[in-house]
Amino acid sequence: MARHLITSALPYINGIKHLGNMVGSMLPADVYSRYLRQRGHDVLYICATDEHGTPAELAAKEQGLPVDEFCAQAHDAQKAVYDGFELAFDYFGRSSSPENREITQHFARRLNENGFIEERSIRQVYSPADGRFLPDRYVEGTCPHCGYDKARGDQCENCTRVLDPTDLINPRSAISGSTDLEVRETKHLFLLQSKLQSEVSEWVARHEHEWPQLASSIARKWLTEGLHDRAITRDLDWGVPVPADTWPELAAEGKVFYVWFDAPIEYIGATKEWADQDPENRDWKSWWYEADDTVRYTEFMAKDNVPFHTVMFPATELGVREPWKKVDYVKAFNWLTYYGGKFSTSQKRGVFTDHALEILPADYWRYFLIANAPESDDSSFTWEHFTATVNKDLADTLGNFVNRVLSFSKKRFGEEVPAGAEAGEPEAKLGEEIATLLAEYETQMEALQFRKAAAALRALWSAGNSYLEEKAPWLEIKTNPEGAALTLRTAMNLIHLYAVVSEPFIPASSRAMRSAFALTDDTAIWVTTDEARSLNSVPAGTPFTVPPVLFAKITDEDLEAYKERFGGAPE
Repeated sequence: MARHLITSALPYINGIKHLGNMVGSMLPADVYSRYLRQRGHDVLYICATDEHGTPAELAAKEQGLPVDEFCAQAHDAQKAVYDGFELAFDYFGRSSSPENREITQHFARRLNENGFIEERSIRQVYSPADGRFLPDRYVEGTCPHCGYDKARGDQCENCTRVLDPTDLINPRSAISGSTDLEVRETKHLFLLQSKLQSEVSEWVARHEHEWPQLASSIARKWLTEGLHDRAITRDLDWGVPVPADTWPELAAEGKVFYVWFDAPIEYIGATKEWADQDPENRDWKSWWYEADDTVRYTEFMAKDNVPFHTVMFPATELGVREPWKKVDYVKAFNWLTYYGGKFSTSQKRGVFTDHALEILPADYWRYFLIANAPESDDSSFTWEHFTATVNKDLADTLGNFVNRVLSFSKKRFGEEVPAGAEAGEPEAKLGEEIATLLAEYETQMEALQFRKAAAALRALWSAGNSYLEEKAPWLEIKTNPEGAALTLRTAMNLIHLYAVVSEPFIPASSRAMRSAFALTDDTAIWVTTDEARSLNSVPAGTPFTVPPVLFAKITDEDLEAYKERFGGAPE
C-alpha cells in the first residue's frame, strides 16, 4: 500500500478557531486520513500551531504574559478542542520547536549559498519610545479610506483595504501607544522569488492538472502576475532567529524570520518532532527527503493559504537545491460563512469550535461540516440548515434506524441476533445495492470529493430504511416470525457495516454502533464488496445491546436558543 503524508493548514496560535477554519483544513484532512488508514495505507497526518509573528506578541502583551508562555497555553487550549473533535493527528506540533528552528535556519543558509537570498536596505517605522523598529501590524491609526480608528499598518480590518504604515492618520505604536514615530533605514533579508519564477511555473505546470480548479487557478494567477522578491525577516522578539554564523549583523540586531517563511517548514519540523519522540522506530527523513517516489503528499487548506503553499513554499524548496518532498495534491476550500457574512470574534458572530462542543457532540458538527464543505464555492452556515441536516440525516435516517432495529429485535427475539430464514431475493437485491453504493462512496473519498462522499454515505443509510419499510418486520412477525427474524438480522448487519464505513465522518457514533454487538473477533477494518453483498459479518446468536440514542433531534426551542446565543441572520 502507498505511504500518504497529509498536512492541513497550521492554525494560528492567536485564539480558538471557528467552524470555517475547521472545515477548511483540519477536519477534511482528518476524514481523509481515517479513510486511508481503514483502506490499509501507511498514513502520517501532521499539523501544528503556527506561533510566530506580530499577532502572537500582541496577544501575549494583552494578557500580560511572556510570549513563549502565552503560546504554550494557547497550544494546549487549541489541542484540547481538536481532541474534542477527534482529529486523529499522528502529531500536532509547534512551529516554535527547536526542530523547526534548526530546519528553517538550514533552509535559509542553503538558499543564501545558492544565490536566492539578498540583504537589502528598506525604510521602516521606528519607535524611539519602544527602542525598536515596528512591523506593520505594530503600527495602528486611523484608516484614510473609511475612518476606522483601529486600522493596522498592513490592512484595515473594517474596510479590508491593504495599507502601508505611512498611510495611517495619527499613527501610534501598538506596543506603547506612543505617537512619536520616525521612518528610518534598516536591513532585511529578501527571498529572490523572481529568480525562481520559471522553475516554479514549470513545477506548477506538472501538477496543476491534477489539483482542484480553485488551487490551480490561484497558483496560476500569482505566477501570471509575476513572483516578486519578498522580505523574509522581521523586527520581532519572537520567531526563528536569523543564524549568526551567516548574517552576524542582522542576528545582532535581533532579526527573526517572517512567519510565512518558517510556518510551512514546520510541516517538516513537526515530522521531526514526531520522530524525535521515538527515534529508533521513526524516520522523519523517509517522509520528506528523497521521497518523491515513495510518498503521496496531500495538503488541505482554505483558499487564502493556497498561494503560499503552491508558489512561495515550493519556490523555497526548489531554491534549497535539495530533494525535499513537494506537495502532490492541494485540496483547497472556499469560505464557510455565517449567514453569508464573516465569522467575527470581536463582534461575537458565528460559532467557534470550543463553543460548538459545549452544546452538541463532535459528530453532529463533523457530519454537517463535511456534508456541506465549501468545495466548489462558498457555503453558508445557518442554524436552520444545521438543524434540518442533523434532524433528517443523523437523527431520522441513521439514528432512528439503529434504535428501532435493535429495540424491536430485543423486544421480540431477546438479546441475541436472531437466526430466522435463509436470505432471499429482497436480501440479494439489498446486497447488490449496498455494494454499488459502497463503491460510489469509495470513489468519491478517493477523489477527495467530500460533499459527494457524504451524499453516498447518506444513500447507504437510506438503503437500510428502504429495506426496512419494504419488509416491515413489525407486520411480518405476525404471520412469518422467521421472515421477521431474517429482516432484523440483515438490518443488524447493515448497522455493523454503517459502523465501519461511517467512521471517517462520525467516529464516536461508529464506535457506539460497533460496540452494540459482542462479536468475539471483530477485526474488520473496511468492508469488501463481497462482504457488502452478503451482509453476514454479524452472525445469528451474537449478543447485542441497545446503545443510547445516537443523535437527539434539535427542537425549535433549541434552535431559538442557539440563535439567541450566537446570532442569527443579520438584520
